[in-house]
Amino acid sequence: MTVQLNHTIVAAHDKEASARFLADLLGLEVSPPYGPFTPVEIPNGVTLDYMNTPGDIAPQHYAFLVSEADFDTIFTRIRQADLTYWADPHHTRPGEINHNDGGRGAYFDDPNGHRLEILTRPYGSGD
Repeated sequence: MTVQLNHTIVAAHDKEASARFLADLLGLEVSPPYGPFTPVEIPNGVTLDYMNTPGDIAPQHYAFLVSEADFDTIFTRIRQADLTYWADPHHTRPGEINHNDGGRGAYFDDPNGHRLEILTRPYGSGD
């Protein structure tokens, strides 16, 4: 059996601004609107479909596996945007990155409070 994640819906107060935030940081493009969604396609074919949502938004976690070179580029954008970042998902180590599994990782929040993560090594793949 072949099972692949195709897309997921991401709640946002401003779907266009939220999609642009992610696309700009990761160096991706915002795709044309599709119905009520503003999609951002990740290079592995999965799309994050941003949808306007009124009221409170329950934060979700989205982790992006990136190369070492892409980590440097994205992390530079995070710092240039003056975003707070953390080494851990519980936000107890501000201004740090982690070196889990022999790689690097950082967490930061999007404008809706979603917890975003970039990491260079999958969990459990350590040296």
